[in-house]
Formats: sequence, structure tokens, C-alpha cells
Amino acid sequence: MELKCHKATEVGFLNNTGNSLGTLSLSGAKLAPASELSSNSNLSITDLPPALISEILNCLDPKELGIVSCVSTSLYGLASEHQVWKEFYCERWGQPIAPTQLGSGYLDEKSWKKLFVEREFRSKTYLGRYSVDVLYGHKEAIRTVCLLASKKLIFTSGYDSIVRMWDMEEGLAIASSRPLGCTIRAVAADVKLLIAGGTDGFIHGWRAEEGLPYLFELKGPPHQSTEFRIWEHEGPITCLALDRTKIYSGSWDMTVRVWDRSFLKCLMVFRHADWVWSLVPHDTTVASTSGSDVYVWDCNTGIQVAVGSNVHVGNIYSLARSHTGKLLFTGGEDGAIHMFEICNCVENNLQQVATWIPHSGPVNSLSFEFPWLVSAASDGKLSLIDVRKLLKMSRHSGIGNPKIVNQSRQNIVEPPQRMLHGFGSNIFSVAIGSDRIICGGEEGVVRIWNFSQALEVEQRIRALRAMRLENRMRRRKLQTEMTSKGCADQCSIAAKKNPMNGDNGSAVWYNKRGMRSKLKA
Repeated sequence: MELKCHKATEVGFLNNTGNSLGTLSLSGAKLAPASELSSNSNLSITDLPPALISEILNCLDPKELGIVSCVSTSLYGLASEHQVWKEFYCERWGQPIAPTQLGSGYLDEKSWKKLFVEREFRSKTYLGRYSVDVLYGHKEAIRTVCLLASKKLIFTSGYDSIVRMWDMEEGLAIASSRPLGCTIRAVAADVKLLIAGGTDGFIHGWRAEEGLPYLFELKGPPHQSTEFRIWEHEGPITCLALDRTKIYSGSWDMTVRVWDRSFLKCLMVFRHADWVWSLVPHDTTVASTSGSDVYVWDCNTGIQVAVGSNVHVGNIYSLARSHTGKLLFTGGEDGAIHMFEICNCVENNLQQVATWIPHSGPVNSLSFEFPWLVSAASDGKLSLIDVRKLLKMSRHSGIGNPKIVNQSRQNIVEPPQRMLHGFGSNIFSVAIGSDRIICGGEEGVVRIWNFSQALEVEQRIRALRAMRLENRMRRRKLQTEMTSKGCADQCSIAAKKNPMNGDNGSAVWYNKRGMRSKLKA
């Protein structure tokens, strides 16, 4: 394979026969003068310094990197073992859930490329077949659902003021708290802390206990060492979130509060002009919705980073954010879903990328796991949206040029990839993860849409179809062979030699029903 220079910003690949294998864009790369290139025209890309090859591969997205790995054996090794695969994986899904996967021994057996390819392949599972498990236990409507995928736990609560914990795999109830005294509209959890927000304006929390298989002790009387309650909000708490060091809470008192999760002290207060419905933190920023506006705040300085005014017709009830924090999704009272890009290179900082209108009622909840955005609405439906085709995934340009994307997509209403039905009333909350979608609503039951066997079922179906096709082709082949040997002619000759009526040489076929009627007569 030879290296051919087309422009100052492109490198073209040629195979040994001179056919083009594609070009790579190298913005900012310095190429050698034409005189030197002519003298070294027979050099291949593998003759370049390893550092330069690494920089070239570093400019590619996963699809392009996979194409390069198919060019030659040497490039396959370089492209497959490149550290950029780890960055691709972590940008989309973060660190792998299982802690053993982070060890060097595990990664020796399974490279980051294999982890990425497997996870990308598993993302197709939400287009396959599923089973639905229904969990009963709540006596009234469920307002909030939280999935802790790393421990395979589900937390739910609602109008009955009880926080319940479920086993995701078995679909069984594990424990339930005592009644907390008011409607619980928000629940958030990680491996160390579980918090619930009530309409009375408090945040009730449980700390994880060592030795417990399910982390939290919800039963029995309150324990001062593991339970706490925070009072500072002056209105019902509508949304909660956690990160490693902070607790985030939003309320109808028109504020978002940031708390230190170790000392339970309020560090920052963000005031809004209307009720706060939803929030999502990322790194040092937190996004929130108030009325029909969406805001992005800096948690260290308290400065408003970005704002979108009158995003929806009516209130914005739900909010979701990608793992990188660059993509922001809003669901509103008008039944629409908008996708924004948070960009620091433009004046507005919040650029609309796409719009979906999959629901006929308010969108109550959103949940995102790359590349799937799932929404729940008051029309009793769930929508699944794949955002990959809208993105130009590049490590140096983020999603792509926001201006180009906006001009082509801003006024286009995209269709969802899938709709899930089966509810007769409002769905208030939804969560996605571990090949499952969990939702709860006005019916007072928890539904788990299990897609974990979708790919295996699809493979079995394809195998059966292949067997049927093979049998059909085999029968056609046998029929063709029999015809070619003259079986059809022999049958016709035999029929002529043995007519049904030997006297006159004509075959007469009598109707059984007619014969019976004549006999009766």
C-alpha cells in the first residue's frame, strides 16, 4: 500500500494495484515538500514514524478506524490496539460497569476495541423482541423510577409515600421503607447513597451499609448513622440527582440547590422565574428546566452558561443529557422532544439539532443511554429514538459543525425508531439500561421491558429461516432432477396404457355425491 498526498489536509491510501482505498482528513498536519515525496513515492504508511501513525489514527472515528484495520495486517494491529478505542467507549457509556473489567488482566483478554464493538452491537437489542414483566406492590400511582444498573436494582415511589426496592433480574420485591408522610416525586441512587424527595420539601436519604447484599436497609425504624433528612426547600421537590461529591435538588419553590453529600450543607442556590421541573448534572455544570425555558449553570461560579427561552409550548417536564454532557434533550407539555448541543463556540451556546413529536400528550420523563433516547408520556406510550444518524462523531469536532447541522435539521421533525404500547393511562417515569426499559405510571404497577434475549432470539429465527430455505432449495433440486430423467413422460405413457374405461378409451370420473343420489333414487 502506498501513501499519496492530494491536498495539504488530506492523505489518500492506494493499494498495490493503484486503486484508491479512501482519504483521511488531517487538519493541521504538516506534509513533506513535493520533491521529497517524489523521491520516496514507494514508501507505505507503515514506514512512517509510530508517533505520526498514532496521530493519523487518532483523527478517525470508529467506522473509519475499522476500515483502516482491514487494509493490511500491520495496520490491523495498529488500529485494533490503539488507545483511542478506550476513549470511544468512555465517551459514549463511561467506564464499564463491572469493576473487574478495569483491571489489566481483563483487558489483556478483551481489548477496548472488543468492548466497544460488543457494546455497539448490543445497542441493536432495542429493535428486537422483548418480554414484559409486571411488578405489583404499590397501592397508588408511581411517580418516579430509578435504575441502578451496576447492582441490578430498581427503586420506585409515588403517591403511597413508600420507597420500594426491586431485583431487576428476578422481578421480585426486596424491601420497602416505612411511609415517609407525603408523595414522593423523585428518587436518585448510586452505590453509596439513596435519596427521595417529597412534596413536603424534604430530602430523605439512606447511606449504604457494608455487608448488605442490597446496599440499603429500608425496613425498620430510622437509624441515625445511616438515615438523614434535609429541610431547606420551601416547596415540593420535583427532581433529584447525584454525582460523586454533590446532591442536586429542584423544587416548585423555583430554586435548584446543590448540596455537599458528605456534610449535607447547601453550597449553591440557582433561582429561576418559574417552577423547576427537571435537572441533570454533568461534571461542573447542571442543566435545569423552569417553565418553558432551559438553563445550564456552572456549579463552581454560579454563572449561567447557556439558556434557551420558550423552547416548548407550555412547561418543560423532562430533561436528559448524554454522557459527555454535550447533548441535551427536553420533553415538553406540547408532546415534542428537542435535541440541543451545548457549544462554547457560538454566542447562544445552546443550538437546536433535531425535533421529534412522537406523543399526543405531555412528555413526562426522558432517559438516555447512547444511542437510545426513551420517552414516556401521558398518552400511555413509550418512544425509542436512535440519535446516531444525527451525529457526526469526531473526537476533535465533537458532534460536528453546529451551524451545518442546524440549517439542515432544525426545522425537520424526525420520526422515532420504535413505539411501545400497552398502557391505558399516564406514564410518569422511565429509565433505560442493561437491555431493559423500566417505567411506572398511573396504574400503580412497574413494567420491565426486557430486551436482553432479543439478539439471541433473532439469531435463532435467522437460523430457522436458513434451514427452511435450504430444504426448499433441496426439494426444488430433486424435482428438477426427476423431471430431467423423464419421470413425467413415463407417468403420462402409463396413463395412456391403463385408461379408466377400457371399452371406449375415455376416462370418466363420477362425482361421489351424484352416485349416491342415483342409488337412493
